Amino acid sequence: MDPVAVGLLAALAGGAGGEAGRQAWAGLSALVRRPFGRDGGGRAQAVGSGEVELVRLAEDPGDQGRAQSLSTALAVRAAVDEDFRARLAAWQERAALVRTGDGAVTNTISGGTQNGPVVQGRDFSGLTFTTLPPPAPSPPPEDAT
Repeated sequence: MDPVAVGLLAALAGGAGGEAGRQAWAGLSALVRRPFGRDGGGRAQAVGSGEVELVRLAEDPGDQGRAQSLSTALAVRAAVDEDFRARLAAWQERAALVRTGDGAVTNTISGGTQNGPVVQGRDFSGLTFTTLPPPAPSPPPEDAT
């Protein structure tokens, strides 16, 4: 199982992603607070649940070290608790759909003449534009000779 991305954890802890982000963070919090499964119960004393790291990151979402600590704690718990691993994988799939603002966008318009709307940004869907066609070119002047 891939570790949970540090950037995703920090973004969700900081409230990124709106309501979907808050729900994802609440889901992770509930998952971490679940008791260890049958297979991980015997090793629970040696492996933390991740709750301490979760609370610490919530206190300071911008601290990448705290986000890394939570990611590591989740990976260790997933290694010893099969039920947690399956639930964490399902959580990760859902959380990956939350837009957290990560990723760079570069918009460039250059050269020529643009006739029509230009939209710059990221992750657009369902846009529709109704515009007039560009004006017809003027006819060349007649030769008056």
